[in-house]
Amino acid sequence: MVFADLLEQVGSTGRFQVVHTTLLCLPILMMASQNILQNFVAAVPPHFCSAHTNLTASTRMSAAEKLQITVPIDANGSPEKCRRYESPQWHLLANNGSTDPEVWEDPEQAALRGCDDGWTYDERERSSSIISEWHLVCSLRPLKSMGQTVYMGGVLVGAGVFGALADRFGRRVLLTMSYLLMAVSGTCAAFSPSFSLFCLFRFMCGMALSGVVLNSFSLIVEWIPTRVRTVIGTGTGYCYTMGQLILALVAYFIRDWRWLTFAVSLPFYVAFLYSWWLLESSRWLVLKNKPEQAVENLRLVARYNGRQADGEKIDVEMVKSSMKKEMSGCKSSYTTLDLFRTPTMRKMTVCLCAVWFSTSFAYYGLSMDLQKFGVDIYLIQVIFGAADIPAKVIINITMSYCGRRLSQCGGLVLAGITILSNLLVPYDKQMLRTCLAVLGKGCLAASFNCCYLYSGELYPTILRQSGLGWVSMMARLGAMVAPLVLLLGEYVTWLPGLIYGLVPVLSGVAAFLLPETLNIPLPDTIQDGEIDHNIDFFLKCSLLLITITLHPH
Repeated sequence: MVFADLLEQVGSTGRFQVVHTTLLCLPILMMASQNILQNFVAAVPPHFCSAHTNLTASTRMSAAEKLQITVPIDANGSPEKCRRYESPQWHLLANNGSTDPEVWEDPEQAALRGCDDGWTYDERERSSSIISEWHLVCSLRPLKSMGQTVYMGGVLVGAGVFGALADRFGRRVLLTMSYLLMAVSGTCAAFSPSFSLFCLFRFMCGMALSGVVLNSFSLIVEWIPTRVRTVIGTGTGYCYTMGQLILALVAYFIRDWRWLTFAVSLPFYVAFLYSWWLLESSRWLVLKNKPEQAVENLRLVARYNGRQADGEKIDVEMVKSSMKKEMSGCKSSYTTLDLFRTPTMRKMTVCLCAVWFSTSFAYYGLSMDLQKFGVDIYLIQVIFGAADIPAKVIINITMSYCGRRLSQCGGLVLAGITILSNLLVPYDKQMLRTCLAVLGKGCLAASFNCCYLYSGELYPTILRQSGLGWVSMMARLGAMVAPLVLLLGEYVTWLPGLIYGLVPVLSGVAAFLLPETLNIPLPDTIQDGEIDHNIDFFLKCSLLLITITLHPH
């Protein structure tokens, strides 16, 4: 008897698994709200320099007249955003409000200077944002990207910290802490009095997000049988997809950035309260020499699933016997270095790092600046979110019939080709460019869906959280680098698109080097992974030799 048999004995797809998985998936609905919250709380409203102080108190002039004599226009006929006349150009009023650039331009080339009296914002779209709150425009414009980079830095740090701690102290304890940290940090970010404090609390939100995602996925995967892992993994991915649509809806009705940030943080207080009901992974408990608690949890699962009699038959000796091989191959503690200690684990970790980095790098390169598409941000958010639905249906089918490796490789390569194709489309054909971007984003979302399931199946139980934490760190590194690549566009306009497209294609090759895990039981120790993956390697070599023998030329 192995642990999978014990899981079948207490009910592997019963009421407990349904409720347990549902409760773990509900907070994932709000994960997208945290990841792409920047699109709404940092939306840049139309703005221009405020009028001179001596004009502000004037009641005899309309706002349009003040703008006319204060701010010059740019080449597109719009008021400049970062400069104004050094002194009011009263003679322009004599032109009767003409919008002809030749009339607006001062023949004497009046001196221009920065916005000494601040900026005026058009807040018809959003009543407020961190941009208008702290004037993150003109010379302070890079701080907008810094806010998202700091958040992703928190996700990166959290992936390493919570991944390692969960393997040592358990999944459920760290998950409960992550829920509370997310709720409190999000609330503090919503009412931050300064941009510095806002970034600090967003950093903590990022850390909490890693703890929630990594521990939720492990608790789901370790309580379900092999045969339903693909379906459950895809369903979990759909929760994130629905979260993107929920964010668009919530942001549409809550136009103030503070209340929007608070609204997407509130559900985590609820998750914190019910997380005490969740059960720790019995697999992890056995491997940590806590078989008595593992037996207790298995009996509770049997009771929830209406198999109390079968659950009472399970005892400590039976559990130890089912995990005897795994326990004998376990050390007292493991570190991140164990991910690189053996040849197979090392190759697998390097390839997964490439896959996660490139998926996140290209995904956030496309998703984090919706205003660049020139479409209503609520509409484009819904379109981007809806694109994930068919993409994840397709990846679910391919993972079930073609395997994880081909699905992961195909998703990345297709995404890269789509992004590269966009370089050939003229800039004025915004509809076609948007469609290609949506297709590429859908492929990357499918790749993300495959990443979580594939990585969870490749890493053994004893290192699963550390492994997922490490590769998740690589993903966040990719998300941090993505905005910086956009800066290259100021020098060579097509270079960011070329990089965003090439990186997924190259990592698709790395994905093909990984072993297949379709219908293979979860490994529990490093030795399990070495044996299974060596078999996979020898099968590849055998097929290659057979092919050469049959087709020598």
